[in-house]
Amino acid sequence: MTSAAIHLRGIGKAFGQTRVLEGIDLAVMPGEFIALVGPSGCGKSTLLRIAAGLEPPDEGRVLLNGRDVTGTRAADRDMAMVFQSYALYPHLTARQNMALPLVMRRLGWAERLPFAGMLPGVAAKLAAIRDEVAAAAAMLKITPLIERKPAQMSGGQRQRVALGRALVRHPRAFLMDEPLSNLDAALRVHMRSEIVDLHRRAGVVTLYVTHDQEEALGMADRIAVMLGGRILQVASPDAIYRDPAHIEVASFIGSPRINLLPATVGADGHAWVGRHAMAEHIAAPVGDEIRLGIRPEHLGLAAEPRPWSLPVRLDRIEFLGAEVLVHCRAEAVADPLIARMPPAAAEALRPHETLHATADDAALLVFGRQGNRVARIAAATRTAIHAE
Repeated sequence: MTSAAIHLRGIGKAFGQTRVLEGIDLAVMPGEFIALVGPSGCGKSTLLRIAAGLEPPDEGRVLLNGRDVTGTRAADRDMAMVFQSYALYPHLTARQNMALPLVMRRLGWAERLPFAGMLPGVAAKLAAIRDEVAAAAAMLKITPLIERKPAQMSGGQRQRVALGRALVRHPRAFLMDEPLSNLDAALRVHMRSEIVDLHRRAGVVTLYVTHDQEEALGMADRIAVMLGGRILQVASPDAIYRDPAHIEVASFIGSPRINLLPATVGADGHAWVGRHAMAEHIAAPVGDEIRLGIRPEHLGLAAEPRPWSLPVRLDRIEFLGAEVLVHCRAEAVADPLIARMPPAAAEALRPHETLHATADDAALLVFGRQGNRVARIAAATRTAIHAE
């Protein structure tokens, strides 16, 4: 079995009396792109800094290819960090910024002195560095910018230079801390593809921190959802979206947000939202308070009542071009419900009319009082359980 390229084991961290990380376990396999996603303050950047060696953990260990590097300084871990703020030297050109990590690693202190290029072997080393920087600049399409200083470049160009500085090192891992947060929306979408392509060409692991769920879903091989210093679930983007293990995961991932309906388990095994049954075969004790999760694309709206439907009043219709979001309110549900549909399907709908919300049963999610998923069971199984 292939061992993890980066393995974070039992990582705990506190700042004063505030616990930031609570026993984090995460294994990143060779060549894998993992996104750490969660709201601000959940501990994801702190975890990345611990992996990089910029912050010591209070508990736990950091392993690189099976070797314990918990006490190893950042410079000796051979990881390349890309920061949100670019962290470029303003007085150096793009070429000099990109070359600096190679200069510091390959040249001794005497070889870095002015006019040291006359020393034996130094000219060849500098030529090799220039070639590697030029190759990285060509890969990132910033060759025309190579002699500019950061102040003469746009945010996207500066971010490419920061990526190039990481790339030339040929590191064991790329560690990226919200590298696209300072860019405008259109450029962020473009840079996502650039970063994924860079990751694939380099063939090394990437640990990517973001609060943007769209970045995580569109870029990562697996997503680790963090909340309150804990990892709630690690899975593929598809599994995180369609099969969340916890209500917090379901609530954070997805735009627009998932619809959550408070319900009670009846003696018949049905989930009752107020006076209306919305689901059956719930594997929870009678009387339990649960919540039903329905993604907007799985919430249907009908003109007439149907089995397993809930009366709603249409508030407003939000036109988004290729799709429409229909905002509704139900008597027994505090938050508005949102249905996603094609524009043609919403043409006959009018604000303030009464409709009946239905759910795609196969895609309906059930969460218990503590937020964990509740299973759906067959009717025969429920009968057997109650007979016991």
